[in-house]
Amino acid sequence: MLHAALGRMTSGISPAALALAWTDWTLHLALSPGKWARLSEKALRKAGRFGDYAARAATADAQPCIAPLSQDRRFSGEAWQQWPFNVIHQGFLLNQQWWHNVTTGIGGVSPHHEQVVSFVARQLLDIVSPVNFVATNPDVLQATVEQGGMNFVHGAAHLADDWWRMLTERPPAGAENFVPGRQVAVTPGRVVLRNRLMELIQYAPTTPDVHAEPVLIVPAWIMKYYILDLSPRNSLVKYLVDRGHTVFMVSWHNPGEADRDLGMDDYLRLGVLAALDAVSAIVPDQPIHAAGYCLGGTLLAIAAAYLARRRDERLHSLTLLAAQTDFTEAGELSLFIDDSELDYLEDIMWHQGYLQTRQMAGAFQLLRSNDLVWSRIVNDYLLGQRQPLTDLMAWNADATRMPYRMHSEYLRRLFLKNDLFEGRYRVDDRPVVLADIRAPMFVVATEADHVAPWKSVYKINLVAGADVTFVLTSGGHNAGIVSEPGHRGRRFRMARRTNGDPYLAPDDWVAATPTRDGSWWHAWADWLAAASNGRTAPPALGAPDQGYAPLDAAPGRYVLER
Repeated sequence: MLHAALGRMTSGISPAALALAWTDWTLHLALSPGKWARLSEKALRKAGRFGDYAARAATADAQPCIAPLSQDRRFSGEAWQQWPFNVIHQGFLLNQQWWHNVTTGIGGVSPHHEQVVSFVARQLLDIVSPVNFVATNPDVLQATVEQGGMNFVHGAAHLADDWWRMLTERPPAGAENFVPGRQVAVTPGRVVLRNRLMELIQYAPTTPDVHAEPVLIVPAWIMKYYILDLSPRNSLVKYLVDRGHTVFMVSWHNPGEADRDLGMDDYLRLGVLAALDAVSAIVPDQPIHAAGYCLGGTLLAIAAAYLARRRDERLHSLTLLAAQTDFTEAGELSLFIDDSELDYLEDIMWHQGYLQTRQMAGAFQLLRSNDLVWSRIVNDYLLGQRQPLTDLMAWNADATRMPYRMHSEYLRRLFLKNDLFEGRYRVDDRPVVLADIRAPMFVVATEADHVAPWKSVYKINLVAGADVTFVLTSGGHNAGIVSEPGHRGRRFRMARRTNGDPYLAPDDWVAATPTRDGSWWHAWADWLAAASNGRTAPPALGAPDQGYAPLDAAPGRYVLER
């Protein structure tokens, strides 16, 4: 009860976990006189560089003394290159670099604690970035002069509206323009199965004949399924249907307190396995192309290994989209996962029966605080400019809850203990092993993924017992997957590794694999078509005689649950 009460004030972050990391860092730093000496030397050197630059900053030939990181676009505007703002942002970047040196490279500190301390220091520094203050942000000052201060009036109106929406738990402004079934998730189809955990949608064909093998897509249950069926122009479902595929999609129920005891085994049986049974009944005597996105891909890999152990050969291929099977390099999300943090989080979920949407959203926003928090505050409240909501942004705000038992099992068995990759994950009290999977794999990772880093996704090559076609595409965890043909600036790498080929380390694979322009969707569609056994007449929607009568029209009921 104490943890549950504290969790409301700490947004689910364990004070004990932070204290352990801070203590580990401070004790080892205090006992490292050599580190102190190097930090003092760096401070003096940086002060000298900064003083020299500040003296020349007003001249035309002044060269910056430090460049921001490649992903840091805060100071890229022309106004930031003019005096005195060039001096201000250069001083901030030098200070940020020095604090990175302070929090890293200290002998004896555990890697996890070092990552936590460095992350917290970066978050604190981002709070005091000159971008966030009126007097030190040239763009805000210019807007204030040009608009006579009306930017602050508009910003105050935006702040009041956002505050009211947060208090009343309403979606962000503009979300009403992206309602599932109206503007997004509009690909025609019918719900052909509904149980307490999911609905299965079968999409209507748009071609006179279809590929013989159906496609089953298992999305993540942390968000709504329709990221893969956004607007018609960028819907992966519509793209597949128009290419002659019979597509089925799982739409997960948004759990409440009554679902607190749903576990990973329920998601496997009531989710993936129940969907496979339905697809096999509706499209009989045909193997299935199965695809899973994010958590759905991890669950699908578990299901594929389980079926392989039972000699069930219904899977014709396995596609994993930004989905991890190894969690030892799970990226910055692992900052929020250790024994102390999970014990704290479990107590919060025990009290509620689930993990709330805003608790998950807060963790993801911290991973990209410059893009998702501070830039929005500056644009909306200081510049008074409300960025129009896109379909992807509206989807991102349409989060779901996570049942207490399932989320605890998922974090402990996969993230913390890495049971799946190391062969300890059990179904029916027997381990399921990824190496047993013989269906060919198409694995997609994204270059800028903060949730499933591409080198973590790439590790499927270490255990795969089947051919693996690996794709590395531009973009992040969401935008890299929603990469429709015609999207400007998209590129990808793709190579196939047959079972028995020598393993290439990730960086070596990148060096050996040329870049292709365009969307990886075409490459996947061609890969699916090459694995097809021909085309046939489209199947009917549902199979009433098999117990799968068509129910509601797509997108169904569960996607509308709040």
